[in-house]
Amino acid sequence: MINEGADICFVHLGIAVRHLQKSITVLGFPIAFYGIIIGCGMVAGLLLAQSDAKRRGQDPELYLDFALYAVIFAIIGARAYYVIFEWDAYKDNLLQILNLRAGGLAIYGGVIASVLTLIVFARARKQSFFSMADTGVLGLVLGQIIGRWGNFVNCEAFGGYTDGLLAMRIKKELVNPLMISQELLDHLIVEKGIEYIQVHPTFLYESLWNLGLLLLMLWYRKRKKFDGEMFCIYLLGYGLGRSWIEGLRTDQLKLFGSSLAVSQCFSLVLAVAALSVLIWKHRTIGKVEKKESIR
Repeated sequence: MINEGADICFVHLGIAVRHLQKSITVLGFPIAFYGIIIGCGMVAGLLLAQSDAKRRGQDPELYLDFALYAVIFAIIGARAYYVIFEWDAYKDNLLQILNLRAGGLAIYGGVIASVLTLIVFARARKQSFFSMADTGVLGLVLGQIIGRWGNFVNCEAFGGYTDGLLAMRIKKELVNPLMISQELLDHLIVEKGIEYIQVHPTFLYESLWNLGLLLLMLWYRKRKKFDGEMFCIYLLGYGLGRSWIEGLRTDQLKLFGSSLAVSQCFSLVLAVAALSVLIWKHRTIGKVEKKESIR
């Protein structure tokens, strides 16, 4: 059987990785595939944003200049977001906050930091924030599509037990014990003395959802009615997808003193806000177009 003895397998699809390698060594230095995949996502996202900028008659180099700042602050933001909502794990050993190799980056922190960076950058360069954001989110969502596969390599960002079509089985020894819920332990699978957990591959769900969102945005971009519309569509589309996907995950960050998943709540807030802006702007534009047609 193709799945037998594999480190990771999609049990109903017949797809298996027999020996999962998490890093390579270059000149004696280990380089994690997670970092390589994230880096590839960043480069691909930048190239897509520059391509869209060229299509719109903007200077593609403007987005390279922005990316040099955004990458740095996005990493800081992603780490800060994670640490804030996992403070108990760091309060007694503050130096661990700087240990990125141990994991702990949250995409929403990176998105928030990138948006704040763009606000400052656009003002300094005398550019429209919303115009740049419309192009930038195309690169952002492509980067997320690719970057989520870093979670696959790291055996993380998965959900609870499932036996559905996309069910993914992982050797228990490869997984951080803190990510293994009681539900997964209750459905533990043992084959030839090897323990496995079988999970929702939520990293895959999000990657596929974002792929659909990107295709929609690429189709719609020539039809947009106002600057900032693509930005709102991203917030709405990603927010809706992340809100239900986050509900499946076993490694949720919780709001302080509650059982609420912070990213799930944040996703819903962003989606509602973005939808409200889209409805308001389209109604306003519709009224203006109607008045002009009467004239």
